[in-house]
Amino acid sequence: MEAGEWYNCVDPELEAMRVRARNAVHQYNTMAPDQRGNFATPLRQIFGVIGRNSFIEAPFHCAYGVNIRLSHNVYLNAGCTILDTGAVFIGSRTMLGPNVQIYTAEHHQDRKQRTKGLEIAKPVKIGAEVWIGGGAIILAGVTIGDGAIVGAGAVVTRDVAENTTVIGNPAKLYIRK
Repeated sequence: MEAGEWYNCVDPELEAMRVRARNAVHQYNTMAPDQRGNFATPLRQIFGVIGRNSFIEAPFHCAYGVNIRLSHNVYLNAGCTILDTGAVFIGSRTMLGPNVQIYTAEHHQDRKQRTKGLEIAKPVKIGAEVWIGGGAIILAGVTIGDGAIVGAGAVVTRDVAENTTVIGNPAKLYIRK
């Protein structure tokens, strides 16, 4: 999985990691709001990195947590889902709107391989000072450059250059008139 090769997602070791993450996420989501901010919380125990002054609104969901790296001053609004079978990097001062989804896994295209649980993980990299609008979906292997904007509801299937805006499904460059 970490090497970017095909792996079996129904592996018992991976399931144990997902159970750990589910328990931590459940604990986080049911905490009083004023207790979530300091990250002396269950998410700190499973996340790869949580930078200072970063905040995640509840409810939140992730697959493993260990592959998530948040820089400083990152804000994830309510309902964010990060399926982090691969690495997810989110740069400083980046904000994600409600119900943003980040997927790092791709399931096998061959039906027989897919039913065996084969998938591959591709990292998602989101730069600094990025704004991702509510309901956007970021697919596996995508890099979003510093200062970019992803419009609400966009489905990002390809890299986004820094300081650009993309909208739509699939997301395309938006040019103001």
